[in-house]
Amino acid sequence: MPFFLLRRRRAVFGASSDNLPADHSLRWVVWLAVLLVVLALHWVAGRWMERNRSASNPEPAEHVPVQVELLTPKPIAQAPTPAAPPPPAPKPAPVKRAEPTHAITTAQTEQAAQAAQAAQAAQAVQAAQAAQAEQAAQAAAQAAAQAAAQAAAKAASDAAASQAAAAAAAAANGDKFSVPPSGELRYDTRINGVMNQVGNIHWINDGQHYEMVVSIPLPFVGPFVYSSKGHIDAFGIAPEQYSEQRGRRAADITVFDRTTKQLVYTKTPNNQPLADGAEDRFSVVMQLSSLVRGSPDKYKPGVVRQFSVADNDSNEIWPIETVGDENVQTADGNVQARHFTRLPRREGDRRRLDIWLAPDLGWLPVRILQTEPNGMQIEMLWRGKLQPPSATPGQSGAGTPDASEETTPAAPESDKP
Repeated sequence: MPFFLLRRRRAVFGASSDNLPADHSLRWVVWLAVLLVVLALHWVAGRWMERNRSASNPEPAEHVPVQVELLTPKPIAQAPTPAAPPPPAPKPAPVKRAEPTHAITTAQTEQAAQAAQAAQAAQAVQAAQAAQAEQAAQAAAQAAAQAAAQAAAKAASDAAASQAAAAAAAAANGDKFSVPPSGELRYDTRINGVMNQVGNIHWINDGQHYEMVVSIPLPFVGPFVYSSKGHIDAFGIAPEQYSEQRGRRAADITVFDRTTKQLVYTKTPNNQPLADGAEDRFSVVMQLSSLVRGSPDKYKPGVVRQFSVADNDSNEIWPIETVGDENVQTADGNVQARHFTRLPRREGDRRRLDIWLAPDLGWLPVRILQTEPNGMQIEMLWRGKLQPPSATPGQSGAGTPDASEETTPAAPESDKP
């Protein structure tokens, strides 16, 4: 029995060995086909990445700061409010004439006639004296009115001169400031140079209040949405509330309590003092744009501007330096822009933030690039016509979607800049 089983197994193995060369040939063909398919897919992926990188810009070169001037926050130059008109001078009270009284006598005596003549003479003298007194009172009232009018005119002139001097001093010493008009700004977003979805900056400015919502959709994570809203005060853009929402997580909120001069966070119970001119992580971009719009010649290479910037749990000073004018390549062409970079906030700070503001776009940001300590780069690059956004509803302006395009909500960096 064992011998029979042994012979049978040998027969089976023998039959398998006869077909072995044909099976090996087939397997080699299959593996070769798989290898060719993988190589073709890699080639297609490489071409796709190369095509998507074609509109990208070179990485900013290593920059050695050369400080020319240090600018710190100070009140902006505002137009003076017109002075209130002086109150009208009081009108002189009318002087009443004294009415003569007539004595009526019924006696037809000679004495009564003489008394009547004497009374009439006395009345004539009193009437003349009253007329003279009335003329003197009217002259005095007119003189007083003229003196009051002259004093009011002099006070108004002095007030106007004082306001003009204050306006001149503000224009000489204050920061010239021009807040960008409202617009829907669209950006191509890239992660390490590879195209991502379209991002968006929703910006509203009515002259007294503003609202800014930045949104970037990230694959497999969900949109990162950063919002800032507030008003315009003596230092420019003044946030009242800033929030960050990353994916499906709850939003972290920072409140700028200007009554108590405190920064209040929902992420931490530790409040911090609120400095004049304080910004949040994204309002600082529009604050910088407003300052450059007001006085572009002031921001020359080497000029460093300091900003007090609040995050979702802390506040720190951002030194932002003007690097110089550079060419930025967008999908619709090239545009000249002024390059600003945030200098290290502390020793060992390897996170970078670079901003390019373009004069042809009304000094709005044409490119924003954040470099993480691990080398990852997140970029927002202007998408659309190379002109300022259209303020007319229903029209397509620079950075705004055409009627045929699908609008996608957006937001910026995946980590703190």
